[in-house]
Order: sequence, then structure tokens, then C-alpha cells
Amino acid sequence: MGKAEATIIWKGPRNRGSALLSAISPDDPDDFDAELVGDEDVVELRIRVSADGLSQSRATIDDILACLVAAESGLDMVG
Repeated sequence: MGKAEATIIWKGPRNRGSALLSAISPDDPDDFDAELVGDEDVVELRIRVSADGLSQSRATIDDILACLVAAESGLDMVG
């Protein structure tokens, strides 16, 4: 079995990026790492997934994307 790696990059305002980072932080920290990179106003949320095989990396990426979508929907409702 091989190793699979993938990176998810989201770009936007720092306050929104911080909220999205907080939304995924409780998830499986051994399966990925995440950081905010950028200047004061616009940042990139970079999420790096590393897993044993494509199946495991797909499951981790699916979980992360589901958390991000839910968090973004909540942020949109708040305004």
C-alpha cells in the first residue's frame, strides 16, 4: 500500500479563516495539519492530509470538507 497526500487551500478574510480552522481543529489531528498563512486581511487556510492509501485519505478529506461546509453555512447565517 502506498502513501497518499493532498492539500486543500481556502482563501479569504482572516476572521473567516480562523473560524474555519477552529471548526476542523477537534478532528483527527494525526491525519492532517492545518495553518493560516497570509497578511492581516487575506489568508490561506492550508490543510495537508497524509494517509496510508487513497481510501483513508479520501475519508479524511470528506470529513474535513463536511466540517468546513457546515462551519461556512453557520458563518453565512450569522452574517
